[in-house]
Amino acid sequence: MENIGNTLAQLLPLIVLIAIFYLLIIRPQQTQAKKHREMVAALDKGDKIITSGGFIVEIVKREEEFFMVRLNDDTIVKLAKDYVAKKFEQ
Repeated sequence: MENIGNTLAQLLPLIVLIAIFYLLIIRPQQTQAKKHREMVAALDKGDKIITSGGFIVEIVKREEEFFMVRLNDDTIVKLAKDYVAKKFEQ
C-alpha cells in the first residue's frame, strides 16, 4: 500500500502539469480553430476576406475546397479555403 501512495505522489505533479498545459494551450487553440472553421463555412458570394498573404479580396464563387476570388476588376483567382485569414469588416 505504501508503494501505491508513493507512486501517486510522484505522478501528481506530472498530472497537474498536463492539466495546466491542456487548459492554457490546447483547449484555447481548439476553440479558435473551431471558430475559424465556422467563419469560413459561413462565407458566401460578395463577402470580402483577408487572405493569409494579406490580400483583401471579394468572393465570387464558392466551391467545395476553394473560393473563386476577385483581386481587382480583371483578375479572378482560385483560393484554397485554408488560406482565409479572416472576414474583412469595413
